Amino acid sequence: MNSAILLSMAGGLGLFLFGMRVMSDSIEKVAGAKLRRILEIFTTNRFSGMLVGIVFTGIIQSSSACTAMVVSFVNAGLMNLYQAAGVIFGANIGTTITSQLVSFNLSAYAPLILLAGVLMVMFIKQERVKKFADIIIGFGVLFLGLSTMSSSMAAMKEEPLIVNLLASLTNPYMATLMGLVLTSVIQSSSVTVSIVLLLANQDLLSLHITLYIILGCNIGACSTALLASLAGKKDAKRAALIHFWFNVIGTVLLYVILFAAEDFVVKLIWAISSDNGRFVANAHTLIKIFQVIVLFPFSNWIVKLACLCVPGEDQKIGYRESYQLKYIGEKVVFNPATAVVEVIKELDRMASLASENLNRAMNALITLDEEDIEEVYEVEKNINFLNHAITDYLVKINQSTLPIEDLKSIGALFHVVNDIERIGDHAENVADAARQRQEQNIVISPQAQKELGEMLDMVNTIMRYSVDIFVKSEYTHMQDVIRLEEQVDEKERELQKAHVARLTRGECTPEAGMIFSDIVSGLERVSDHATNIAFAIMDQEKSLEAEENAATV
Repeated sequence: MNSAILLSMAGGLGLFLFGMRVMSDSIEKVAGAKLRRILEIFTTNRFSGMLVGIVFTGIIQSSSACTAMVVSFVNAGLMNLYQAAGVIFGANIGTTITSQLVSFNLSAYAPLILLAGVLMVMFIKQERVKKFADIIIGFGVLFLGLSTMSSSMAAMKEEPLIVNLLASLTNPYMATLMGLVLTSVIQSSSVTVSIVLLLANQDLLSLHITLYIILGCNIGACSTALLASLAGKKDAKRAALIHFWFNVIGTVLLYVILFAAEDFVVKLIWAISSDNGRFVANAHTLIKIFQVIVLFPFSNWIVKLACLCVPGEDQKIGYRESYQLKYIGEKVVFNPATAVVEVIKELDRMASLASENLNRAMNALITLDEEDIEEVYEVEKNINFLNHAITDYLVKINQSTLPIEDLKSIGALFHVVNDIERIGDHAENVADAARQRQEQNIVISPQAQKELGEMLDMVNTIMRYSVDIFVKSEYTHMQDVIRLEEQVDEKERELQKAHVARLTRGECTPEAGMIFSDIVSGLERVSDHATNIAFAIMDQEKSLEAEENAATV
């Protein structure tokens, strides 16, 4: 066979794969955060989850990316398996949009599309527009690759060896195996089906055999999610298996139908198709729709089957467990679109530790309980571990292809980690004061204890509101945080004056006075750090809005 044909075919496939990757990654960068929020909000039931899966996969042009994200969501506890099943079912329909686009043969416009994208990158300064231009460039490169492959396949018709080899592919099992292996290697059923579509367009593959290749592609498409889930928790593995069993069971059902009425199925699909390419695209879509219609009512059973395949439960990691990451780390599937969400959940856990430790330290200051004092120090070590681990992870993901909105929030997350760690340090300072009281037999008056308790209540409230604002991005209590911060500042000034008055009257010792003054100052600083946490994301959103406004001027 002419080596030029092979080189041209390889080059076209390379352009197609590269264009698909650029387009998919660019869409995730531009809209990944918004699509993630849609996944979070509209997957409360299986049907809405299925619709979201169709739209989501249709936009990012990759069922593998959608399924991998769902696996990551399940792994982070943002979605349960029953919700995941609906999205996975929808993703299987959404992935057929690529083959539909390919079947309309837009290759003639590929150079113009590519030129438009390049001009946008060169002459438009807005960052978001440049990212959108990357999508257009990816789209143009994709169809340029298709045009190159199509030309190569047209030349293959003159090569008897290739024609005879493809014509000899009549065994349904071999065709299915071929589709499975190719898709597993390429990691995209859309690409494999597009190649089959081009071969059928050149009459190099019979329409009957394309149906079996498509079935193999469906199973091969599960490889991405299965590989992504290997490092994850049990539920992540189960989510990947839901995708796997959906395609395996659906393929078995279609095998039965094709063996019973293959000619009828081919004629039915051909009746709504104008050419061989449209036949393959329509077959891909109809196969997926049929599988979803038949299996959707049994989705709960498929979930249970996945649970039977992966029995047992993961070791529970509570927010107090030492030196372990719960939402990020070795046992968590990394996905750029969910990385920031997982960091926020880890920070929520870290903030709970710091808040509880502050209250434990304040209790130890009054009761002088030795166990409480020791536990404060142990928990502080855990907080320091989380600080370093989360910071390292933020550095790592800052170098990856995060969605634009998430990438610009990394700076705020670094600040939040630091603020929570500083709150932990103040808890340790209180434990040091408790230890000092123990060793020197220092007495704190009932009035001073009462005042410290009142200030701690205010700080606890502002901590709770601030963490809620940060984690949930709900600003209902923002005014309460601002008001409480002012009240804490005023309370600090008031208590320091009262403390000086007690010292003047000789009602407390200088040692007790120093401890009281330091604790009051420390609580005021905790309030400041809590307020910083509340404003971290809001300040980031304001800066993003300012950047966008400046870019449009």
